[in-house]
Order: sequence, then C-alpha cells, then structure tokens
Amino acid sequence: MAITNSSTTPEFPRDRLSNVSSAVAGPTDIAPKRTTFRKILRSMPLRVKLSSLWLVLIVFGAIYAKLDVAWFGGSLPLQDPNIQTNGFIRETGQFGTGQPIEGMSTSHWLGTDAIARDTFARIVHGGWVSLVVVVVSACCGIMIGGFLGSLVGFVRGRVETFVMATVDVILAFPALVLLLAMVSIFEVRNLFVISAVIGVLSIPAYTRVARANSLAISSREFVTAARAIGTKPSRILFREIIPNVLPTLLAYTMVAAAFVVVVEGSLSFLGLSVQLPTPTWGNMINQARRDIKINVAQVMWPSLALTLTVLSLNQVGDFFQQRREIRGSNL
Repeated sequence: MAITNSSTTPEFPRDRLSNVSSAVAGPTDIAPKRTTFRKILRSMPLRVKLSSLWLVLIVFGAIYAKLDVAWFGGSLPLQDPNIQTNGFIRETGQFGTGQPIEGMSTSHWLGTDAIARDTFARIVHGGWVSLVVVVVSACCGIMIGGFLGSLVGFVRGRVETFVMATVDVILAFPALVLLLAMVSIFEVRNLFVISAVIGVLSIPAYTRVARANSLAISSREFVTAARAIGTKPSRILFREIIPNVLPTLLAYTMVAAAFVVVVEGSLSFLGLSVQLPTPTWGNMINQARRDIKINVAQVMWPSLALTLTVLSLNQVGDFFQQRREIRGSNL
C-alpha cells in the first residue's frame, strides 16, 4: 500500500504560470519607435526638401571653394574670384579675352562684373563667409547662451535675475546699431572678428530660448524624482536639463541662422564686414548697384543667392520647430 505525503504542496500548472507571467510582462515584440533620417525626409513637405537641397549645395560649394584656395592652390575647376579675366596674363604676355559686365556664357556661367571677375565663382566663395559666420554664431549661442539659459532656468533666484537683466539690456538696443558700434571698434575687420562679434551678440537670444525650456523641464516628473532621491543639482543640470533643452536650441538655430546671414549681408553692403577683395554677397550687391542700368543681372544673382538661403533656412527651421513641438506635446 503506497503512502502519500499529505504535506507536499501541489504544483501550480506550468502552462498557466507562463500565461500569467506573459500577461503581466506584456508583449515583448513591440520595440520603441526610432526616428531615422529616412522617416524625417519622408515627412518633409516638398518646399522643405527643396530648401534642404539648396542649403546642401551652398555648404558643399563653400567648402569646395575653400579647399580650392587653401589646399589645391586654385587647381580645381573653379575660377579665381578675384582674377580679372580681361587683365594682363603674365605667362603669355597678352591681355585676357574677358569683357566687363559680360553676359552668361559657357566660360562664365553667370557672367562677369564691372572689372571682368567671374560672378559664379564670387558667389560660391561668398558662401564660405556666410557659412563661417553662421557656424560661429550657432556655436557661441548654443554653448554659452544655451548653458546660461539652462542654468538660470534651473537654479532660479538671484542668478536668474542678474543674468536675465543683462540679457534684457542687451536686447533693448537695436541689433544692427549695436553691431555696427562693436564692429567699428576694431581696426582690422577680418572673418574671425566679424564672426566673433556676431556670435557674441547671438548669445542673449539663445539664453532666452534655453531659459524658457529649462523652466518647463525643471517642473517635469523625472526632475522632481531626481531631486527626491538626492541627486546632485549639477548632475541633474547636465544629465536631465541640458539634454532636453538642446533639441529645441538646434531647431531654433536654423531660424537664427537666417537672421545672421541677413546681418552679415547688411554689414558687407555697408562696407563693414570682411575687407575687399574678399567676396561676400553683400559687397557684391554694393559693387554691382552702380552698374544696375547696364546689366541688372550682376545685382540679381547675389541677391537671389542671399534671398534663397534666408528663405531655405526659415523653411527648414520652421519644419524642425513644428516637429519638436509635436513631439513635446506627446510626452
């Protein structure tokens, strides 16, 4: 006769246990959606795609022109922006065949200016000046203005009062007038000085944008939880606040870059940007306006390059700002 142990605990059916655990754990085949470049490109309207293409061409052309001058000594297939094609050719002992204010041709795609310089080459080289100013301005704004705005929006108190009062004073002055005053102080106006001045004056706007986002993020649940468990404020600032402020600043950078391009073009038109003969879109417009009755195209081409660049920056910047707002509302 078999003796059973009545104290033995009956086992729970393994199939039911697996069903319960899978129901609690939830489905495991659902992965978080990742934003890829292809998805962003598909979501762009046609005008934003065309604007992005134009900006890529401007950046590529500016870098190509700089490499042609700095590394290849002008050996790449792009004409020297400062050579006068009707001038004396030392190698042959003859004068060039170029004509002042020449129309479009196979040798000069956009014609030549009043002293027979290739307009297309000067527009491409002028894009390098705008590119450097935009990059320096964005770096100064994001690194300095973004940090200050994130800091004062997180710590508040007297630090916020002092920093934002200083920002308000700077923003109270007309931007172009203040920029002209600062540029006039320097006797040597090269690309570095112009970029640094515009970059410094870009800091207050970035500080305001970063502070506004920092105030909103500081009241979020994950920041409150980090404070509750005793996380150091510096760690919260660099691990929670700044990484969440940065995407908004990057979206704002595109819109701010459009304003920077206009400011640099205004300075060039007034003769207060980089010194001649360095080509910029602004000084090309200024030099060509004297011959506008002879050939309006020499004013039109640099103006068109400036207008399309500013319009493209605004279109791309608005797209990423709207995308950021939609993602923020879904959190």
